[in-house]
Amino acid sequence: MSELSRRLVHASGALVPGAFLASVVGWPVVQAVFVVGAGVAVVLEALRLSGRVSWWIYDALTREYEQDNPAGYALYMLAAAATVLVFAPPIAVPALLMLSLGDPVSGLLSSGGTGLKAGWVLLATFGVCLAIASLLAVPLPAAVAGALAATLADGTTPVVRGYVLDDNATIPLGSAAAMWLVLAV
Repeated sequence: MSELSRRLVHASGALVPGAFLASVVGWPVVQAVFVVGAGVAVVLEALRLSGRVSWWIYDALTREYEQDNPAGYALYMLAAAATVLVFAPPIAVPALLMLSLGDPVSGLLSSGGTGLKAGWVLLATFGVCLAIASLLAVPLPAAVAGALAATLADGTTPVVRGYVLDDNATIPLGSAAAMWLVLAV
């Protein structure tokens, strides 16, 4: 599967927050979708990591470092569920969109390597994330903090005890926490 296909799958995560923004679904539905999605992802990952299932889609969408670790889609769903349960919509929705839209843009602009991304890619990521938060009426100081947190999470790939902290987990939680903290102060 091409990198573009991988990024389109990633961006499909904007459908649920988008439906909320369009008043098609309420916040409890958004929360339920992500909680159920996280539960399904945990079950699928347990089956994949145990070797009980080996579907072509896993080969197409998982990266090398995810072969023996939880895959990005599962971390995406778990972090999204945590984000919608912990944070109110004015913070959670921009954080989810930073993940579902900002991260794929960054991925398409970068070479796909690991480690630090080029400065211009980080600047573009920051711009996309700041635009998302600003368009959703997040006050500018909080929008900047959220965009910075998302950019930092996207631009680095920390490894803790051999486990990659995937940006699918760190972008929504980090950006939401940063926006919440600035708004709380």
